[in-house]
Amino acid sequence: MLYKTPTYYEFKVERDDERCIRCQVCVRQCSYNSTFYNAEEDRIFNIDANCVGCHRCDTYCPTDCITIKRVGENFKENANWNSWAIRNINKQANTGGILLTGMGSDRPHRIYWDHIVVDASQVTNPSIDPLREPMELKTYLGRKPDSIEIETLTRPHPNPLPKGEGVRGKGRGSEGITLKTKLAPQIELNIPIMFSAMSYGAINFNVCEALAMAAEKMGTYYNTGEGGLHKNLYKYGKNTIVQVASGRFGVHLDYLGVSAAVEIKIGQGAKPGIGGHLPGEKVTEEVSKTRMIPVGSDALSPAPHHDIYSIEDLRQLIYALKEATNYEKPVSVKIAAVHNAAAIASGIVRAGADIVALDGIRGSTGAAPVMIRDSVGIPTELALAQVDQRLRDEGIRNWASIVVAGGIRNSADVVKAIALGADAVYIATSALVAIGCTVCQKCYLGKCAWGITTNDPYLARRQNPELAAEKLVNLLTAWSREIKEMLGGMGLNAIESLRGNRERLRGMGLSDRELKILGLKHAGEGM
Repeated sequence: MLYKTPTYYEFKVERDDERCIRCQVCVRQCSYNSTFYNAEEDRIFNIDANCVGCHRCDTYCPTDCITIKRVGENFKENANWNSWAIRNINKQANTGGILLTGMGSDRPHRIYWDHIVVDASQVTNPSIDPLREPMELKTYLGRKPDSIEIETLTRPHPNPLPKGEGVRGKGRGSEGITLKTKLAPQIELNIPIMFSAMSYGAINFNVCEALAMAAEKMGTYYNTGEGGLHKNLYKYGKNTIVQVASGRFGVHLDYLGVSAAVEIKIGQGAKPGIGGHLPGEKVTEEVSKTRMIPVGSDALSPAPHHDIYSIEDLRQLIYALKEATNYEKPVSVKIAAVHNAAAIASGIVRAGADIVALDGIRGSTGAAPVMIRDSVGIPTELALAQVDQRLRDEGIRNWASIVVAGGIRNSADVVKAIALGADAVYIATSALVAIGCTVCQKCYLGKCAWGITTNDPYLARRQNPELAAEKLVNLLTAWSREIKEMLGGMGLNAIESLRGNRERLRGMGLSDRELKILGLKHAGEGM
């Protein structure tokens, strides 16, 4: 007797056969072999077990005859053994493999952004109308000096007034201020939002180019991730942050030299403590050239950097990269948000990092073990509050900027993150959703029907770089307008005035312990 465990599927494709015109658009659009056409019967059939819920077929159906529905398993659940747990056990019983997934954690961890509200001005501190008054979102990332020294210079006018005829005895000369203090390298952002690390290979060239084009147009930056930088993207170098990860894929002197900043990746929110893996099927000839690995070979990043086992080792790498870039570019260190993130960040800053990047448990990835993604790390909000406070308490907050990532979904999240202590934020999933991603979490298969996380030429051409860049520019433009509105509502005319200003935030429905960690008062408490 053949022994078999149950096989469950998540989605069911329902088709109105009377409305279907057999155009086969759905067959051509589906990249997961969920839909096929039977010429003998002149009908289109579906294999529901293959459907990933990407909604490509129903989006492009000209007669709207397709409906994708999520399937509820017909077995008895209880509080402990729900469908998620049972389905995962059956998958592993059938395959004997590690459960893989893409994107960020979808478990019901508390989203603290949704439990934080923002203050608004009323009478004594009037609000500001951003349509009529200037509003500054410009942000500089990098080490700031403990103090600055300035010099006031009087420049003589080419046609000075006769003696005694100037205002209050002064002539026509003008005064200028010169900064005498030499600043560490900075990167300048027109808006406090950057595109997070997404590597070439995990996403295709068209998407990489769209991110680069949008970053250039908006005056911000995109991060290459650990996959190196394609030669055709070098022209966007002034808006590029290059990453140095444990695998050192694509890292060479030209790669470092063309960038605006360098980021050392120690960990990421979706898989703290483990390395990366790009399947060999996604390593095409162009990806292999950029990553400097053989075509078709798996790109495996070790869990640790094998030259970093202490803060002193990290300091050596930081200064090696500064030396390689002539001390002209800030160096960032990216870590996952973990229990002791504050102490780790303090060591990173003292080791010489100019920027600390924190990636929380809701941070996304192209591929990660389900159990690691959902069970390791802590929310971005808690780590950010603790890191900012620790650096302030030690008197070194100005030594480094803080950038946070992991689940930033809208402009309100950005405002709250900056008020909690961030200098800027990274977004990745939000950017991909803007260009068509439906968060089906199957990035690791390399069959993305929207042409994002695939290197199949037939699928990749579904992303037009110019059109995708336009979508990204629209997203950042909309967010920047909303941020200005929220700043104006608080009576602030510059993002600098909000940074770390937790008095402008209040918690809702949080315990005293949570409020203490976040450094917030509860809603209803005054100043």
